[in-house]
Amino acid sequence: MRTLFVTNDFPPRPGGIQTFLHGLAVRRPPGSVVVYAPSWKGAAGFDAEQPFPVVRHPGSLMLPEPGVLRRAEDVLRAEGCDSVVFGAAAPLGLLAPALRRRGAGRLVGITHGHEAGWASLPVARALLRRIGDGVDALTYLGEYTRSRMARALSPEAVARMAHLAPGVDEKVFHPGAGGDEIRARHGLTGRPVAVCVSRLVPRKGQDALIHAWPTVLRTVPGAALLLVGGGPYRADLRRLAVSRGVDGSVVFTGSVPWEELPAHYDAGDVFAMPCRTRRRGLDVEGLGIVYLEASATGLPVVAGDSGGAPDAVLDGETGMVVPGRSVARVAEALATLLADPDGARRMGERGRAWIEREWRWEIQAARLGSLLTS
Repeated sequence: MRTLFVTNDFPPRPGGIQTFLHGLAVRRPPGSVVVYAPSWKGAAGFDAEQPFPVVRHPGSLMLPEPGVLRRAEDVLRAEGCDSVVFGAAAPLGLLAPALRRRGAGRLVGITHGHEAGWASLPVARALLRRIGDGVDALTYLGEYTRSRMARALSPEAVARMAHLAPGVDEKVFHPGAGGDEIRARHGLTGRPVAVCVSRLVPRKGQDALIHAWPTVLRTVPGAALLLVGGGPYRADLRRLAVSRGVDGSVVFTGSVPWEELPAHYDAGDVFAMPCRTRRRGLDVEGLGIVYLEASATGLPVVAGDSGGAPDAVLDGETGMVVPGRSVARVAEALATLLADPDGARRMGERGRAWIEREWRWEIQAARLGSLLTS
């Protein structure tokens, strides 16, 4: 069996979905994967290092239109692929019936968070139903996204839904992954540190962390907030830190190389990303791979209650789930964990054990393998 991944989301473009799909692709049997994805800065160097062929679309976005279909058909035929994985079922899954006619015997559509939003909009809802009817299996991240999408799908498509979530490489993300060097780099040695690793956008809740920080400092003097990542919200967040009088204890790293991410998690004592749903449910957290990576690194997590984020936390065991719009609840959770290092460490240890038990990449890759052969 050889599988064609058709996806807009693939490295070197950064992001959680990209990491998810790459993690699945590299764990398929040797010689069994071909990827068709858009062009992106640095793609040539990245592609040369992959254990499978990557065919790049001329532009940076692929839509379900004739040019993309034609190229996908060409790759399917030239590479001898007999199955297709749509890296994000919406919208490229609309190509499924045509690719089936061209010889794809098995089609799987992977969903994330935005498909749950599609289920709420009349036109998008109808398209999602078409996608569900066109593939052999439609995956879901957790119960939240499953239930939202099921409302839009036909009964037959609902019966074919299957759980498939990102995995975590517990050998890469682990306690002692280099946090001391990151702390020294930013002048944080010896200080209690809450870390957030995420793109800087309103949904992720970094502003709630900054609003909460004066309260945290009253309980844990000397604590620091390490915000890892870039994004369009950065200037607003910097101004907010100044206006709240906490700019001296909030560190912005900007975007960091992927290979440094484990060390940045490891630089924290607590991980926090109080995400919240926006735009009447259209902008929602599908799962939150960052929570799982933080748990693998041995950190307790403070997660927002948006969408499927609670599926990535065992509330009260591996972390705390709080309303992302409640600054008071965010501050309480952070202060509680930072003020109790022993309790936070025990919670992080339980998180690490949970990752090893249920979230390793090998488990998720085996699930995809089953979907492709059922």
